[in-house]
Amino acid sequence: MDFRPRIAILGRFAESTSVTRFAGLVNARRLLEAVHAAGGEPITLLPTKDSDWSKVLAGFSGVLMPGGSDINPLRYGEEPNNDELYGIDDLQDEVDFSLARFALEKAMPYFAICRGFQVTNVALGGSLIQDMTKHHRHHISEINFDESVVQLGLEPGPLKTSCYHHQAIARLGDGIEVLGKSTDGYVEAVRYPSAGWAYGVQWHPEDNYDSEAGQLGMLKRFVHEASAFKL
Repeated sequence: MDFRPRIAILGRFAESTSVTRFAGLVNARRLLEAVHAAGGEPITLLPTKDSDWSKVLAGFSGVLMPGGSDINPLRYGEEPNNDELYGIDDLQDEVDFSLARFALEKAMPYFAICRGFQVTNVALGGSLIQDMTKHHRHHISEINFDESVVQLGLEPGPLKTSCYHHQAIARLGDGIEVLGKSTDGYVEAVRYPSAGWAYGVQWHPEDNYDSEAGQLGMLKRFVHEASAFKL
């Protein structure tokens, strides 16, 4: 395609990487490749305090909130209660929440994945299970969807999803509509309250976007919606 809408993807802080001498700012290569395969131009943003999103996002057409580490439980009114919590960074949380709220309020095309899915739930007043009884790390779920997921870019029926998480939605955030659950009852796909196209999934569509058509279909729908948006 000649025109590739610019997709803002907030970077994730990493204590170290194999190609930097210091702490890094990362996004999964496979996620960026999946967005590119769907027709978008993925661009990683540096999380900074008190960002003016109306200026930062000038020229961008959509926001993708990616996976990452855990949210500080204090953000949803709980004390940390287990040893599985990892990578908590208050600046990362603050910027994630701010960007999620801005994108939804401005009706920007918005897609949230894994941590991003959890971030958006908490930003809208929800809470999380801090540590699931049975983790969904290296876990394949099959989720059945009805016709309500057509707007998400999926077809009704089953979809194999690749998961890597040990937390899940507990209390649903305000105005969030559940579109799909795993066989063990966890929320896996939602529609967010926004005047624009705004959805989230608990799994990682980038893991098998090149072998499971529905995964790329979601990203293509997201990029399609972004191509028509101007902030």
